[in-house]
Amino acid sequence: MTDQRDNIYASPLAELASFRFDQQVVNVFPDMIKRSVPGYTTIISMIGDLAERYARADSRCYDLGCSLGAATLAMRHRIRAANCRLIAVDNSKAMIERARQVMAADSAEVPVELVCSDLQQVAIEQASVVVLNFTLQFIDPAQRDQIVSKIYQGLVPGGVLILSEKVAFKDQPHHDLMIELHHNFKRTNGYSDMEIAQKRTALENVLIPEPLEHHRQRLKNAGFTSVDVWFQCFNFASLIAIKA
Repeated sequence: MTDQRDNIYASPLAELASFRFDQQVVNVFPDMIKRSVPGYTTIISMIGDLAERYARADSRCYDLGCSLGAATLAMRHRIRAANCRLIAVDNSKAMIERARQVMAADSAEVPVELVCSDLQQVAIEQASVVVLNFTLQFIDPAQRDQIVSKIYQGLVPGGVLILSEKVAFKDQPHHDLMIELHHNFKRTNGYSDMEIAQKRTALENVLIPEPLEHHRQRLKNAGFTSVDVWFQCFNFASLIAIKA
């Protein structure tokens, strides 16, 4: 189980397929995400902190769109509540298979159930913590309201949703600036302009960002009364929404 350096887009590709979470991406995912998402390591660490604070005894904590289980592991190592169960969901079979290896090599005792499924098909029940860590952005915008509402209904009072997303900005000059700062971040981490351009093309119509205002309104429409950003770097942000 050796993680490789991300060079998927390092050579010119005659035909750019849409981005997919396949075996090729699984093999380089830890490197890809750390070199592509500013603040990712901090977000993962703080998800563990938040889970320690909000996880309730005899409840469930969900990592929806878990990929290789980084957020799952962060929660697993910090949760102290008795009889708390972790459920990690991803619709990529390759991701779930590697996540099983990751969890098997981990020594923490909180039980983890790994589920290969579209998150829309997974029931959210007796949840104290739900994590959508850069997941909602890959789902059809027409389905996002329903997903967030389902999560709200499945949370216990006092439960939290942690929502991390790449975001857009309504002010075009600011939007363009945040994109350029993000590209500079990737260049600093060793990506070439060709890699940046090819990946951006591959993600078109696959990753669809929304403004923070849209996320806040969706969360409030679902019933969350306390909603705000707890982390942001450039066009990447994480919100926490608390169910009263």
